[in-house]
Amino acid sequence: MEKMVLVCCLLFFGQILLFPAEARERHLPWPLSRGRNSLAHPQTALLESSCENKQADLVFIIDSSRSVSPYDFAKVKEFIVTILQFLDIGPDVTRVGLIQYGSTVKNEFSLKTFKRKSEVERAVKRMMHLSTGTMTGLAIQYAVNIAFSEAEGARPLRENVPRIIMIVTDGRPQDPVAEVAAKARNSGILIFAIGVGQVDYNTLKSIGSEPHEDHIFLVANFSQIETLTSVFQNKLCVAHMCNIMEHNCAHFCINTPGSYLCRCKQGYILNTDQKTCRIQDLCEMQDHACEQICVNVPGSYVCQCYNGYTLAEDGKKCVIVDYCASENHGCEHECVNADNSYFCKCHKGFALNPDKKTCNKLDYCASLNHGCQHECVNTEDSYSCRCLKGFNLNPDKKTCRRINYCAMRKHGCEHECANTEEGYYCRCRPGYTLNPNGKTCRRVDHCAENNHGCEQLCLNTDDSYVCQCSEGFVINEDLKTCSRVDYCLLSDHGCEHSCINTDESFVCQCSEGYVLRSDGRTCKRLDACALGDHDCEHTCVSLEDSYECRCYEGYTLRDDGKTCRVLDPCALGHHGCEHSCVSRGESYMCICFEGYTLLQDGKTCKREDVCKSTNHGCEHTCVNDGNSYICKCSEGYVLAEDGKRCRKCTEGPIDLVFVIDGSKSLGEENFEIVKHFVTGILESLEISPKAARVGLLQYSTQVRTEFTLRDFHTARDMKKAVTHMKYMGKGSMTGLALKQMFEKSFTEGEGARPLSARVPRVAIVFTDGRAQDDVSEWANRAQRNGITIYAVGVGKAIEEELQEIASDPPDKHLFYAEDFSTMGEISEKLKKGICKALEDSDGNQDFPEGDLSKMAQQPPEPEPITINIQDLLSCSNFAVHHRYLFEDDSLSQSTQSLFHSTKTKGSPSEEKHDQCKCENLLTFQNFANQEVRKLTERLEEMTRRMEVLENRLRYR
Repeated sequence: MEKMVLVCCLLFFGQILLFPAEARERHLPWPLSRGRNSLAHPQTALLESSCENKQADLVFIIDSSRSVSPYDFAKVKEFIVTILQFLDIGPDVTRVGLIQYGSTVKNEFSLKTFKRKSEVERAVKRMMHLSTGTMTGLAIQYAVNIAFSEAEGARPLRENVPRIIMIVTDGRPQDPVAEVAAKARNSGILIFAIGVGQVDYNTLKSIGSEPHEDHIFLVANFSQIETLTSVFQNKLCVAHMCNIMEHNCAHFCINTPGSYLCRCKQGYILNTDQKTCRIQDLCEMQDHACEQICVNVPGSYVCQCYNGYTLAEDGKKCVIVDYCASENHGCEHECVNADNSYFCKCHKGFALNPDKKTCNKLDYCASLNHGCQHECVNTEDSYSCRCLKGFNLNPDKKTCRRINYCAMRKHGCEHECANTEEGYYCRCRPGYTLNPNGKTCRRVDHCAENNHGCEQLCLNTDDSYVCQCSEGFVINEDLKTCSRVDYCLLSDHGCEHSCINTDESFVCQCSEGYVLRSDGRTCKRLDACALGDHDCEHTCVSLEDSYECRCYEGYTLRDDGKTCRVLDPCALGHHGCEHSCVSRGESYMCICFEGYTLLQDGKTCKREDVCKSTNHGCEHTCVNDGNSYICKCSEGYVLAEDGKRCRKCTEGPIDLVFVIDGSKSLGEENFEIVKHFVTGILESLEISPKAARVGLLQYSTQVRTEFTLRDFHTARDMKKAVTHMKYMGKGSMTGLALKQMFEKSFTEGEGARPLSARVPRVAIVFTDGRAQDDVSEWANRAQRNGITIYAVGVGKAIEEELQEIASDPPDKHLFYAEDFSTMGEISEKLKKGICKALEDSDGNQDFPEGDLSKMAQQPPEPEPITINIQDLLSCSNFAVHHRYLFEDDSLSQSTQSLFHSTKTKGSPSEEKHDQCKCENLLTFQNFANQEVRKLTERLEEMTRRMEVLENRLRYR
């Protein structure tokens, strides 16, 4: 009697807990408060009423697919933590496990992992988003086979401890779920299914336990999931009748809210008493396909036939005399044997015609008022409605609605999203074109993407392009081609006979039989040389009343005053000498440059092997270099200051500055990983004032100098400073950090060695997201001033932004990882990259031109220098590549006047200096740069004049 009273009380309270939330709010008072929490919020009071001494094995299965945003994923974790508040968690009460799934299943922790609620909460909060596919069936299968195994902490079925799955999903699964969910339910697991957003309700029904109204829940978005907290407190905290009363279930007892159900093992079905079980009549329950008789056997069935029939090879059908095979039955579709004859039968979806032989297709769409909005499709025994591409069938299975793909998901389009029949695509506003990523847009280069037809220049406008002409040309009426400016027509040329246009002006020309006078305008009659009666072999030169013969350069006039002979055979250019030709009378001989020897053919030269012929003293490798040699080191080593010995690249001098992202998007845990990353780089270097000097900037909304290049002289002190570095955790002003790095960190005041020391300057910039300011300006300035920048990006770092920061080529200076797990690989690649850079520089790193100019203006010797431009041209390599600089006579004269100086009076030596020395060449280079700058200014002025002329033509 006492047990019955207890059961009735529990049933009564179970109904109260299952009462709808709105009704409880209207009719039930809040629980009486206890102690100092008497003024607590009602929701807090609800959570405080935990399931004390409640035994259960509860496993959360969380959808971690890419359709769940990081914000939504955080909401799910908050929901789980809230559920945990009212559970009595412990080894002897409620045990909790958690699985998250995407394309694969990840077991976060099992039922036996944690024994205290605080440990479970910490594990939930640390859970990371997978962001892959949606393999829901695989996750349920994992829970059945592994998570609820005794090895993972589940209690045996004989103890009647409820087994509960709470699954949260937001989309359609990519694998079958109905069969595996049914298997889970049949094994005694109670499943609560929570759908978020546009999840398929039929999928939730195939997962959740019955009755569905008690085990399936739908919310509009993840922010509303917390509204289910009180519902699940009622569901999970209700008394388990299987534990407190004699259920008498033969196989399994399944708890339901306030009651229970009996379930049988596989192969058994429940009797009418709803408690005992009997073996399934498989012949009755399954589609056995036996043609005549089905006979049950233990665990299966067999087919049998009536007397006069025999079982066919398929073990299903029965065979008698085959009338269809022995007669010409004439059936269009199928012939079926009868007792003493046969009859014709049609395929599904067809009807037999009156002739009992032929068949006619049934048109359900034509014979019924189907009501389909778009298309009606016949099936085998009925019809179904179908929508056109780009539409979905409504729940009424008749009407259709257009699919709005742009509104269904986060498309990421920079400008506009446009729906298509099967999805969506991004498109750009007029004047822009889509980038290869299919999301972002760039301004259209009409000149590059169109066959513009411009004869000379094409200039882009906002939505098209215009053609322009070079200096000395004007655009024609077709606005494509160009015509040369007719200077003869535009100016008063004063030519006596004819005016001929040139590129930038005009020249006068005389008619046949006349020659131009020295004024360049008037003409006079041709002289005797022009008449062709002089018999000169080379050249005829007119005198006032006669003429005289002259020879070409390299020839001299013979005594006859007409013919010529060779003066310098080498000057004719037919000698074939590879290096130099020396004339000897009317013959010549070939000679080689210093460091080369003449071969037997007397023409070609081969280089002398200086390395073999001298005691070079190179520690690793000797390489011939013209008339001398240079020492080279093996991979991983760089040349020491004496130019002979080699040392490891990490021992070499380097000024290295870390620029570390301390923004809030990084997080404190990842910031610690970055600090370990910096420490790993430091361990690979030899830290000392003469070797590696290292500084570090941390940036967020502002930039903070953690330590400069001169602050620490040992790796131990430097690593200690990195360890104590405090996380800033605000914005992400990467451009501001690059500015401070360029303007301050590499100054001598902060410990950088002077440019004249030629010590490589390297910056390592680390970021995990998009900068809030421009990075290209200061990154370019730093690179132009000799600073090599390595860019390291993790997670949401923007690849285009990293390319703007990193030095060229990007494949050697840019490193990216999707998460912080691969930071170790990046560290090793970066160490090799820095080492390779030091090997390549080997004390010859490129520095800004301005600083090299200052160095060139400080010659090593106090003695004045005498240099002539022709001497400068005698330097073989320089003369070949830069002779064009002296084709203009005026330029040559000004250059010579600049470089020609005399020795100091009273100088004891008239020794001629080597004009090919580096400092002399650099002095000349500075002058050449000034001349190029002047030419550039003239070109800019001409461009401005062209634009004015174009505007006049355009608006004429």
